[in-house]
Amino acid sequence: MQDHTQLDTGYFQRDACDIGAFREIIRRRTKASDAPTATQVQKNVPVYEMRSLEPALKQPDGRKRLMSEWAHILLRGAGAVVLQNAFQQTEVIDRATDIYEKIIAAERLENGGGADHFAASGANDRIWNSLQKLCEKSPETCLSYFANVPIAAICEAWLGPGFQMTAQVNVVHPGGAAQEAHRDYHLGFQTTEQSLSYPAHVHALSPVLTLQGAIAHCDMPVESGPTKLLPHSQLYAAGYAAFRRSDFRACFEENCVQLPLRKGDALFFNPALFHAAGANETEDIHRMANLLQISSAFGRAMETVDRSALCKRVYPVAVAMQAVGSLTPSQISAAIACLAEGYPFPTNLDRDPPSGGLAPETQAGFFARALREGMDAPAISRHLAQMDTKRRA
Repeated sequence: MQDHTQLDTGYFQRDACDIGAFREIIRRRTKASDAPTATQVQKNVPVYEMRSLEPALKQPDGRKRLMSEWAHILLRGAGAVVLQNAFQQTEVIDRATDIYEKIIAAERLENGGGADHFAASGANDRIWNSLQKLCEKSPETCLSYFANVPIAAICEAWLGPGFQMTAQVNVVHPGGAAQEAHRDYHLGFQTTEQSLSYPAHVHALSPVLTLQGAIAHCDMPVESGPTKLLPHSQLYAAGYAAFRRSDFRACFEENCVQLPLRKGDALFFNPALFHAAGANETEDIHRMANLLQISSAFGRAMETVDRSALCKRVYPVAVAMQAVGSLTPSQISAAIACLAEGYPFPTNLDRDPPSGGLAPETQAGFFARALREGMDAPAISRHLAQMDTKRRA
């Protein structure tokens, strides 16, 4: 069960987050009965040997039972699972690694390498949209790589059919520093202030809209810094409000666990789980993982709307009505919320990298800024066109 600490208003408050309640939650231990199909439980995290479970995935009833178990663990249990030998043949991993290394070298020459959400510039290498780039370089390798039954099964277990796969390669070099504890997309990519503007029930909804995964492209002993995890921490309902607090981050460091991974293993976890990449303390392991972020098919509107066209047409009208006071600032904000794109994703992160935080400026944010700064209509049209170009695949 989740901790349901919240204000009477239905909104979380950063200062009201209860470290005592959080500590009580993370004291829970994963029992064998919580993961009956698991090969073993390591440091509270169920581990599944996929070679032995391959027959179960080939049978509809066995597949559904295993998927139900995974979903239960991700939602109400430890919050993370390891699929050992998710790739039983690692030759395709090696082919993909060779392609990714060439992409990294080319991008480094072209633009200095991909910017990263959390690491300092140059501390690691990142390939945004590694899924599409792999396909462009080698359709055969891409098809073979994603023709992976265990990975598809755990994605469906958490998100249902129709999930949307994205991937970003991350390489952490020897000496690479650890990340600070955080939660992930969606609300984990918001500032604390932004996340607190969402009601508590949306905090509960956010984790079931995405699944986080990582495919090991090399052996990852603990000293190379595989992801630090805090089992059961996804159960703390106010975690998106709390994870940047120093006491919660200190608690994470005191209690987190790391599991070694071998090439071809895959780690999957609830995006609300407190986690962080570890420090690479080796001298010779360039830790490469393909980070998977899989989204629910339900994260889509019913109709397609050309919001750039709407913004271009209404902006001069908004300027005029604002000037004569026929619309109040709150009314203009309400109109912007309905007409402009208020979310920065999905986007092309090569052309539209995070700016001043974890996300690019939204169309709605730009519209409001343009009104404040008194931009003219031609400037608006040019900037909206640039934003559209940046977001294009």
